Amino acid sequence: MQVAVVGAGVMGVCTAYFLAEAGHEVVVMERRNHVAEDASFGDAGLMSADTVAPWASPGMPNSVLQLLRKPDAPFFVQRKWDTRIWKWLQQWARECDIERYRINRGHMHRLASYSQQLMHQLRDHHQLDYEQRTGLLQIFRNPQQTASLQAAHAFLQQAGITHHVLDADAVRALEPAINVHTGLAGALYLPDAESGNCPLFTRQMRQLAQQLGVRFNFGCEVQAIHPSHRGIMLEVDDVHYSADAVVLASGADSGHLLRSLRLSLPTIPIRHYAMTARIRNFESTPLHALYDEKHRVSITRLDNRLRIAGTAELGPTQESLRPDAIQTLLKVAYDWFPDASNYNAASFWSGSSLALPGGVPLIGPSANPNVYLNIGHGHAGWAMAAGSGKLVADLLSSRMTDIDPDGLTPLRYTSLAAA
Repeated sequence: MQVAVVGAGVMGVCTAYFLAEAGHEVVVMERRNHVAEDASFGDAGLMSADTVAPWASPGMPNSVLQLLRKPDAPFFVQRKWDTRIWKWLQQWARECDIERYRINRGHMHRLASYSQQLMHQLRDHHQLDYEQRTGLLQIFRNPQQTASLQAAHAFLQQAGITHHVLDADAVRALEPAINVHTGLAGALYLPDAESGNCPLFTRQMRQLAQQLGVRFNFGCEVQAIHPSHRGIMLEVDDVHYSADAVVLASGADSGHLLRSLRLSLPTIPIRHYAMTARIRNFESTPLHALYDEKHRVSITRLDNRLRIAGTAELGPTQESLRPDAIQTLLKVAYDWFPDASNYNAASFWSGSSLALPGGVPLIGPSANPNVYLNIGHGHAGWAMAAGSGKLVADLLSSRMTDIDPDGLTPLRYTSLAAA
């Protein structure tokens, strides 16, 4: 089949690779000039299944309402008058039920674990080096924050994921460069959790996909998708392209394409922020990836640079950098590793992803014939990218899937039926 993939982020490139591996003729259409220039570019770098969890977790609704009043809050509502955002938040709050959390995290972990296996196979077979490292510390600044450990600890135990609950002294012994003047109550340590450079991995996957015959068309924006006598018609500028099938992997840019397909989904764009700082003192840098639970900000090392990423802005209307978000990233960096870099000279970035209330992405056939989706991964896109690409390729090819797609396909939403 001739298949068009819309989007050349890590999700679209992985999808194209596995489609080509399955024998399809694949073309990728990307509005930017290179791969990984949107959400994948500023990815936090956390790619392990052990770190994948929905934002919708027990106790979060009250926390979010309290945090929204603070300028350094990890969550921010851009358009407080927008009823669509508050409707989405109501759906999200319902997903914070403990049973819904377990179900959603189970679906996400199944996909992410599969994705991690594929990543290891790709890395070993093709000798890929994308600056990967292991080990993650989820840091708690005060004892009250450790209350959020209960649901996560229960899931990790049930899933058999290696983890350790550490007190402050054990954290400092494991991470000696951490600032002694910053309050620290303890941490959850995931020794097998992985991190790395998402844009570098995406560029490497592009080369592998091209070796399989995948064509990349850059600088072309798909304005609409329509059914045709052949299968699918894509409107690109003033030109129409035909294909047997299309896979929508365009992240936050998927909204107008979903509308052209008359698909109704509970999705919302969420803007993320990141800064990249060159390491000045290597003896003052972290040995593991860190995640600040209070501010929802991660710190990962990428070769000779540090990536500090986090905060979530719901319903963004523009691409400008929000000063409060930048200050939060700077605060977290200086709080934990003040001597590692001159953070004020760092480069700053913001980009959007597409999120669903429960955090579980949409992978597979939609209600529209020949239209497949690979969207809605939110902040955990890279951790699910390889698995999502392989799963949608198998479903499109009518092949037996390696994992159960139950709970992952778009058809779980009855409102997906075309109007």
